[in-house]
Amino acid sequence: MKQKTDELLARLAAGAEASEIYHPDAIWHGPHPFNEQRGPQAIGKVWQQLRNALPDLERRPQILVGGDNQPDARLTAPRRPALVATMGHYMGTFQKPFLGIPATHGAAQLRFGEVHCLEGDKIIESWILWDFPDLMHQAGVWPLPPSLGAQGLWPAPASCDGLRAAATATGTEALDRVLAMHAALLSFDGKDLSSMPHAEYWTEDFMWYGPCGIGATRGLSGFRAHHQIPFLRAFPDRAGAGHFIRISDGAYAVTGGWPSVTATHHGTFLGMTPTGRRIDMRVMDFYHFDGDRIAENWVPIDIVHIALQMGNDLFARLRHMTGQPDLTL
Repeated sequence: MKQKTDELLARLAAGAEASEIYHPDAIWHGPHPFNEQRGPQAIGKVWQQLRNALPDLERRPQILVGGDNQPDARLTAPRRPALVATMGHYMGTFQKPFLGIPATHGAAQLRFGEVHCLEGDKIIESWILWDFPDLMHQAGVWPLPPSLGAQGLWPAPASCDGLRAAATATGTEALDRVLAMHAALLSFDGKDLSSMPHAEYWTEDFMWYGPCGIGATRGLSGFRAHHQIPFLRAFPDRAGAGHFIRISDGAYAVTGGWPSVTATHHGTFLGMTPTGRRIDMRVMDFYHFDGDRIAENWVPIDIVHIALQMGNDLFARLRHMTGQPDLTL
Protein backbone atom coordinates (compact mmCIF):
# COMPACT_ATOMS: atom_id res chain seq x y z
CA MET A 1 0.00 0.00 0.00
CA LYS A 2 2.71 2.50 0.97
CA GLN A 3 5.04 1.64 -1.89
CA LYS A 4 2.25 1.80 -4.48
CA THR A 5 1.04 5.16 -3.17
CA ASP A 6 4.57 6.54 -3.19
CA GLU A 7 5.05 5.41 -6.79
CA LEU A 8 1.79 7.03 -7.90
CA LEU A 9 2.65 10.32 -6.21
CA ALA A 10 6.14 10.38 -7.76
CA ARG A 11 4.62 9.84 -11.20
CA LEU A 12 2.06 12.60 -10.62
CA ALA A 13 4.74 15.11 -9.62
CA ALA A 14 6.82 14.09 -12.64
CA GLY A 15 4.01 14.92 -15.06
CA ALA A 16 1.65 11.93 -15.29
CA GLU A 17 -1.98 12.69 -16.06
CA ALA A 18 -4.20 12.73 -13.01
CA SER A 19 -6.43 10.11 -14.68
CA GLU A 20 -3.51 7.67 -14.44
CA ILE A 21 -3.18 8.28 -10.71
CA TYR A 22 -6.69 9.01 -9.41
CA HIS A 23 -9.83 6.88 -9.41
CA PRO A 24 -12.69 8.27 -11.56
CA ASP A 25 -14.66 8.98 -8.36
CA ALA A 26 -11.72 10.49 -6.47
CA ILE A 27 -12.15 13.28 -3.91
CA TRP A 28 -9.27 15.70 -3.24
CA HIS A 29 -9.41 17.84 -0.10
CA GLY A 30 -6.84 20.60 -0.43
CA PRO A 31 -5.71 23.89 1.12
CA HIS A 32 -7.42 27.17 0.34
CA PRO A 33 -7.93 28.35 -2.39
CA PHE A 34 -8.24 24.90 -4.01
CA ASN A 35 -10.32 23.30 -1.25
CA GLU A 36 -12.37 20.32 -2.50
CA GLN A 37 -11.92 18.95 -6.01
CA ARG A 38 -13.73 15.93 -7.44
CA GLY A 39 -12.57 13.67 -10.24
CA PRO A 40 -9.25 13.41 -12.10
CA GLN A 41 -9.99 16.32 -14.43
CA ALA A 42 -10.45 18.84 -11.61
CA ILE A 43 -7.53 17.39 -9.63
CA GLY A 44 -5.37 17.53 -12.75
CA LYS A 45 -5.99 21.28 -13.11
CA VAL A 46 -4.49 21.86 -9.67
CA TRP A 47 -1.39 19.93 -10.65
CA GLN A 48 -1.13 21.72 -13.99
CA GLN A 49 -0.87 25.04 -12.15
CA LEU A 50 1.86 23.76 -9.84
CA ARG A 51 3.90 22.15 -12.62
CA ASN A 52 3.52 25.25 -14.79
CA ALA A 53 5.11 27.32 -12.01
CA LEU A 54 7.83 24.76 -11.21
CA PRO A 55 8.31 22.85 -14.48
CA ASP A 56 11.21 20.75 -13.14
CA LEU A 57 9.12 19.68 -10.14
CA GLU A 58 10.57 16.94 -7.93
CA ARG A 59 8.88 15.21 -5.02
CA ARG A 60 11.11 14.60 -1.98
CA PRO A 61 9.22 12.75 0.78
CA GLN A 62 10.78 12.58 4.23
CA ILE A 63 8.13 10.51 5.98
CA LEU A 64 6.06 7.72 4.41
CA VAL A 65 3.91 5.71 6.81
CA GLY A 66 0.67 3.80 6.65
CA GLY A 67 -1.67 1.60 8.61
CA ASP A 68 -5.16 0.65 9.66
CA ASN A 69 -7.24 3.74 10.41
CA GLN A 70 -8.34 3.56 14.03
CA PRO A 71 -11.81 4.87 15.01
CA ASP A 72 -12.68 8.26 16.48
CA ALA A 73 -15.95 8.25 18.42
CA ARG A 74 -16.47 11.94 17.64
CA LEU A 75 -17.06 11.14 13.96
CA THR A 76 -19.95 9.05 12.69
CA ALA A 77 -19.40 9.30 8.91
CA PRO A 78 -18.04 6.29 6.98
CA ARG A 79 -14.31 5.94 7.55
CA ARG A 80 -11.50 4.89 5.20
CA PRO A 81 -10.17 1.61 6.64
CA ALA A 82 -6.47 2.13 5.81
CA LEU A 83 -4.47 5.22 4.92
CA VAL A 84 -0.99 6.31 3.82
CA ALA A 85 0.49 9.54 5.19
CA THR A 86 3.50 11.37 3.81
CA MET A 87 5.44 14.56 4.59
CA GLY A 88 8.22 16.34 2.72
CA HIS A 89 8.83 18.99 0.05
CA TYR A 90 8.12 19.51 -3.61
CA MET A 91 11.18 21.17 -5.08
CA GLY A 92 11.97 22.89 -8.35
CA THR A 93 12.86 26.12 -10.10
CA PHE A 94 10.15 28.72 -9.48
CA GLN A 95 9.87 29.99 -13.07
CA LYS A 96 6.31 31.33 -13.30
CA PRO A 97 3.88 32.85 -10.76
CA PHE A 98 1.75 30.43 -8.73
CA LEU A 99 -1.56 31.63 -7.25
CA GLY A 100 -0.23 35.16 -7.58
CA ILE A 101 3.00 34.37 -5.72
CA PRO A 102 5.74 35.90 -7.91
CA ALA A 103 8.33 33.64 -9.46
CA THR A 104 11.84 33.87 -8.03
CA HIS A 105 13.55 32.11 -10.96
CA GLY A 106 15.54 30.19 -8.36
CA ALA A 107 15.15 27.04 -6.33
CA ALA A 108 11.99 26.82 -4.23
CA GLN A 109 10.40 24.27 -1.93
CA LEU A 110 6.71 23.68 -1.31
CA ARG A 111 6.27 21.94 2.04
CA PHE A 112 3.60 19.20 2.08
CA GLY A 113 1.67 16.99 4.46
CA GLU A 114 -0.60 14.52 2.69
CA VAL A 115 -2.88 11.58 3.41
CA HIS A 116 -4.07 9.19 0.69
CA CYS A 117 -6.41 6.24 0.35
CA LEU A 118 -5.97 3.60 -2.35
CA GLU A 119 -8.74 1.70 -4.05
CA GLY A 120 -7.29 -0.93 -6.32
CA ASP A 121 -4.29 0.60 -8.06
CA LYS A 122 -5.45 4.24 -7.92
CA ILE A 123 -6.00 6.91 -5.27
CA ILE A 124 -9.67 7.32 -4.30
CA GLU A 125 -9.32 10.10 -1.71
CA SER A 126 -6.63 12.59 -0.66
CA TRP A 127 -6.22 15.19 2.07
CA ILE A 128 -3.54 17.75 1.16
CA LEU A 129 -1.90 20.55 3.16
CA TRP A 130 0.59 22.57 1.12
CA ASP A 131 2.31 25.46 2.92
CA PHE A 132 1.54 28.37 0.61
CA PRO A 133 2.62 31.00 3.19
CA ASP A 134 6.07 29.41 3.23
CA LEU A 135 6.28 29.79 -0.55
CA MET A 136 5.25 33.45 -0.15
CA HIS A 137 8.04 33.85 2.42
CA GLN A 138 10.59 32.42 -0.02
CA ALA A 139 9.35 34.83 -2.71
CA GLY A 140 9.82 37.84 -0.40
CA VAL A 141 6.12 38.76 -0.24
CA TRP A 142 5.30 37.82 3.35
CA PRO A 143 1.78 39.08 4.24
CA LEU A 144 1.96 38.55 8.03
CA PRO A 145 4.17 39.61 10.96
CA PRO A 146 7.31 37.49 11.53
CA SER A 147 6.84 33.99 12.93
CA LEU A 148 7.46 33.67 16.67
CA GLY A 149 9.18 30.32 16.12
CA ALA A 150 12.13 29.62 13.83
CA GLN A 151 11.65 29.57 10.05
CA GLY A 152 13.33 27.11 7.69
CA LEU A 153 13.03 23.79 5.88
CA TRP A 154 11.50 20.97 7.86
CA PRO A 155 14.22 18.35 8.40
CA ALA A 156 13.74 14.62 7.97
CA PRO A 157 13.44 12.51 11.14
CA ALA A 158 16.63 12.45 13.15
CA SER A 159 16.71 8.65 12.92
CA CYS A 160 16.72 8.84 9.08
CA ASP A 161 14.10 6.06 8.86
CA GLY A 162 11.03 8.07 7.91
CA LEU A 163 10.54 6.40 4.52
CA ARG A 164 8.93 3.20 5.73
CA ALA A 165 8.07 1.64 2.37
CA ALA A 166 8.28 -1.90 3.78
CA ALA A 167 5.35 -3.70 5.38
CA THR A 168 3.39 -1.67 7.91
CA ALA A 169 4.33 -2.35 11.51
CA THR A 170 1.56 -3.83 13.63
CA GLY A 171 0.32 -2.48 16.94
CA THR A 172 -0.98 0.93 18.00
CA GLU A 173 1.45 1.80 20.81
CA ALA A 174 2.62 5.07 19.24
CA LEU A 175 -0.91 6.20 18.44
CA ASP A 176 -2.14 5.25 21.92
CA ARG A 177 0.56 7.46 23.46
CA VAL A 178 -0.33 10.33 21.13
CA LEU A 179 -4.01 10.12 22.04
CA ALA A 180 -3.13 10.09 25.73
CA MET A 181 -1.07 13.24 25.15
CA HIS A 182 -4.03 14.83 23.35
CA ALA A 183 -6.24 14.05 26.34
CA ALA A 184 -3.72 15.80 28.60
CA LEU A 185 -3.77 18.89 26.36
CA LEU A 186 -7.57 18.98 26.42
CA SER A 187 -7.59 18.94 30.23
CA PHE A 188 -6.57 22.63 30.30
CA ASP A 189 -8.53 24.50 32.99
CA GLY A 190 -8.26 27.80 31.13
CA LYS A 191 -5.86 29.32 33.67
CA ASP A 192 -2.78 27.24 34.46
CA LEU A 193 -0.50 25.50 31.96
CA SER A 194 0.27 22.86 34.59
CA SER A 195 -3.35 21.69 34.29
CA MET A 196 -2.20 20.06 31.02
CA PRO A 197 0.08 17.23 32.22
CA HIS A 198 1.53 16.43 28.80
CA ALA A 199 5.28 16.91 29.50
CA GLU A 200 5.66 13.19 30.29
CA TYR A 201 4.86 12.32 26.68
CA TRP A 202 7.75 14.32 25.13
CA THR A 203 11.52 14.00 25.20
CA GLU A 204 13.35 16.80 26.99
CA ASP A 205 14.55 18.51 23.80
CA PHE A 206 11.71 17.58 21.44
CA MET A 207 11.33 19.49 18.18
CA TRP A 208 7.94 20.87 17.18
CA TYR A 209 7.76 22.00 13.55
CA GLY A 210 4.87 24.37 12.88
CA PRO A 211 3.82 25.87 9.54
CA CYS A 212 5.13 29.16 8.22
CA GLY A 213 3.59 31.87 10.37
CA ILE A 214 4.20 29.87 13.57
CA GLY A 215 7.63 28.29 13.02
CA ALA A 216 9.64 25.66 14.86
CA THR A 217 10.21 25.34 18.60
CA ARG A 218 12.45 23.21 20.84
CA GLY A 219 11.63 21.66 24.19
CA LEU A 220 8.65 22.34 26.43
CA SER A 221 9.64 25.92 27.27
CA GLY A 222 10.13 26.80 23.60
CA PHE A 223 6.84 25.13 22.65
CA ARG A 224 5.00 27.08 25.32
CA ALA A 225 6.62 30.44 24.55
CA HIS A 226 6.49 30.39 20.76
CA HIS A 227 3.27 28.49 20.11
CA GLN A 228 1.16 27.17 22.98
CA ILE A 229 0.71 30.38 25.00
CA PRO A 230 -0.06 32.60 21.94
CA PHE A 231 -2.44 29.92 20.67
CA LEU A 232 -4.31 29.53 23.96
CA ARG A 233 -4.63 33.30 24.33
CA ALA A 234 -6.05 33.52 20.83
CA PHE A 235 -8.36 30.51 21.13
CA PRO A 236 -9.12 29.82 24.81
CA ASP A 237 -12.18 27.69 24.00
CA ARG A 238 -10.46 25.50 21.38
CA ALA A 239 -11.83 21.98 21.16
CA GLY A 240 -11.01 18.85 19.19
CA ALA A 241 -13.42 18.24 16.32
CA GLY A 242 -12.36 14.71 15.34
CA HIS A 243 -9.71 12.90 13.29
CA PHE A 244 -10.21 11.45 9.83
CA ILE A 245 -6.84 9.72 10.26
CA ARG A 246 -5.42 7.85 13.26
CA ILE A 247 -2.63 5.49 12.29
CA SER A 248 0.52 3.95 13.79
CA ASP A 249 3.53 2.59 11.92
CA GLY A 250 6.35 1.51 14.22
CA ALA A 251 7.84 4.59 15.90
CA TYR A 252 5.52 6.87 13.91
CA ALA A 253 1.92 7.99 14.35
CA VAL A 254 -0.24 10.38 12.34
CA THR A 255 -3.47 12.14 13.26
CA GLY A 256 -5.41 14.76 11.36
CA GLY A 257 -8.77 16.45 11.17
CA TRP A 258 -10.76 18.24 8.48
CA PRO A 259 -11.38 20.15 10.68
CA SER A 260 -9.24 19.03 13.61
CA VAL A 261 -9.96 21.99 15.90
CA THR A 262 -12.83 24.44 16.32
CA ALA A 263 -12.46 27.67 18.31
CA THR A 264 -13.49 31.29 18.78
CA HIS A 265 -10.97 33.97 17.80
CA HIS A 266 -10.72 35.79 21.15
CA GLY A 267 -7.11 37.04 21.03
CA THR A 268 -4.42 38.16 18.58
CA PHE A 269 -3.17 35.33 16.36
CA LEU A 270 -0.31 35.71 13.87
CA GLY A 271 -0.71 39.45 14.28
CA MET A 272 -4.42 39.34 13.43
CA THR A 273 -6.53 41.14 16.04
CA PRO A 274 -9.46 39.26 17.62
CA THR A 275 -12.71 39.12 15.70
CA GLY A 276 -14.92 36.94 17.91
CA ARG A 277 -15.57 34.70 14.92
CA ARG A 278 -15.95 30.93 15.12
CA ILE A 279 -13.35 29.17 13.00
CA ASP A 280 -12.16 25.67 12.23
CA MET A 281 -8.65 24.43 11.47
CA ARG A 282 -7.38 21.86 8.99
CA VAL A 283 -4.45 20.20 10.74
CA MET A 284 -2.22 17.14 10.45
CA ASP A 285 0.29 15.86 13.01
CA PHE A 286 3.21 13.59 12.12
CA TYR A 287 4.78 12.15 15.30
CA HIS A 288 8.13 10.40 15.68
CA PHE A 289 8.95 8.57 18.90
CA ASP A 290 12.25 7.95 20.65
CA GLY A 291 11.40 5.05 22.92
CA ASP A 292 8.05 5.81 24.54
CA ARG A 293 8.26 9.60 24.12
CA ILE A 294 7.61 11.95 21.22
CA ALA A 295 10.89 13.37 19.92
CA GLU A 296 9.63 15.17 16.80
CA ASN A 297 6.28 16.55 15.66
CA TRP A 298 5.65 18.05 12.20
CA VAL A 299 2.38 20.01 12.00
CA PRO A 300 0.98 21.10 8.61
CA ILE A 301 -1.86 23.61 9.07
CA ASP A 302 -3.89 25.51 6.47
CA ILE A 303 -2.95 28.99 7.72
CA VAL A 304 -4.52 30.69 4.67
CA HIS A 305 -7.88 29.07 5.48
CA ILE A 306 -7.68 30.13 9.15
CA ALA A 307 -6.83 33.73 8.22
CA LEU A 308 -9.69 33.88 5.70
CA GLN A 309 -12.21 32.89 8.38
CA MET A 310 -10.89 35.75 10.51
CA GLY A 311 -11.51 38.25 7.70
CA ASN A 312 -7.96 38.29 6.29
CA ASP A 313 -7.52 37.14 2.69
CA LEU A 314 -3.77 36.54 2.46
CA PHE A 315 -3.91 36.11 -1.31
CA ALA A 316 -5.70 39.47 -1.69
CA ARG A 317 -3.02 41.07 0.47
CA LEU A 318 -0.38 39.36 -1.68
CA ARG A 319 -1.94 40.80 -4.83
CA HIS A 320 -1.90 44.26 -3.26
CA MET A 321 1.78 43.88 -2.32
CA THR A 322 2.67 42.91 -5.89
CA GLY A 323 0.93 45.82 -7.61
CA GLN A 324 -2.55 44.39 -8.09
CA PRO A 325 -4.69 46.10 -5.40
CA ASP A 326 -8.46 45.87 -5.34
CA LEU A 327 -9.85 49.03 -6.97
CA THR A 328 -13.52 48.50 -6.09
CA LEU A 329 -15.34 47.51 -2.89
